Amino acid sequence: MTTSRPNLRSPRGATARACAPRPAARSARAPAAVLLGGTLLLTVACSGGDDRTVAESETAPTVAERPLAAQATASTPSASPTSDLTETDARNALITESDIEDQWTQVKDPRSWRDSLLVGQVDVAAFLTGKSDAEACQRLVNALYDETLLGEPSGASALTGFQEGDSRLLYQVAAYQEDDLDDSMTWLKSLPDTCDQFTLTGGGGQRTVQVVETSLPEEGDDRQGLTVTVKGTSGGDPVTLTLDVAAVRIGADAITVTNGGLDGADHDTTRAAVEQGTPRLEDVLAGRTPQPTPSGVE
Repeated sequence: MTTSRPNLRSPRGATARACAPRPAARSARAPAAVLLGGTLLLTVACSGGDDRTVAESETAPTVAERPLAAQATASTPSASPTSDLTETDARNALITESDIEDQWTQVKDPRSWRDSLLVGQVDVAAFLTGKSDAEACQRLVNALYDETLLGEPSGASALTGFQEGDSRLLYQVAAYQEDDLDDSMTWLKSLPDTCDQFTLTGGGGQRTVQVVETSLPEEGDDRQGLTVTVKGTSGGDPVTLTLDVAAVRIGADAITVTNGGLDGADHDTTRAAVEQGTPRLEDVLAGRTPQPTPSGVE
């Protein structure tokens, strides 16, 4: 989605004819966004207002008063288009318990999972702590149970989480710069080859990590599914953590899912989250209110 800005800059000759010459008050480094109010400032300057009023108007922070997408485009002209997704839109696009069925229960603060996720006697967050020789693989491990699987959102973002027995599901809706999202999707698609098997060291011993590609429903503009298996020990006992990872892109927005636990990953739940979640995001982007998922829909 491309954000366009009208050309509000008046020709220099027209300005000179409309007003008396005035010393240049702005530095050559002044943000181009300040000129967006040029037509309004010209009217004020020519209406008989005093110099102090004109000077204050010329330096007013107009960027902060515009939507996030417009701010990003004005402050970084070379940046790729971003999304118009709002925080309210992102929250409305989140899935609910009825979207994934079974016995999932929504949790209060899934953001805490990145620091501590105790499942039975295993601290999953600590189990995933370690170093890989490959930067791309390290990025994947760092982003599991985190909000940065596709990088830091550039705009609105909302997160929810669910638990069922020893399984946890993290679901995010977020807006990104299109170029950054392109790069992140390319990175995800490369992982089954570049990180098919690698070793994490430190943080409590060695763990072997395997990454394989999995299929997702044909939703959105682009998508990528992975299953990540981490094998090691915790407290002297063997532990295997299996997680489905899914990302679906719609323009400059995306949903991400991390689902699984010590008893494996339920692929049907991952597919349900994608099948039910993608239309919800499409609805809010079209200005519609997502309809509740009927009970019993799988």
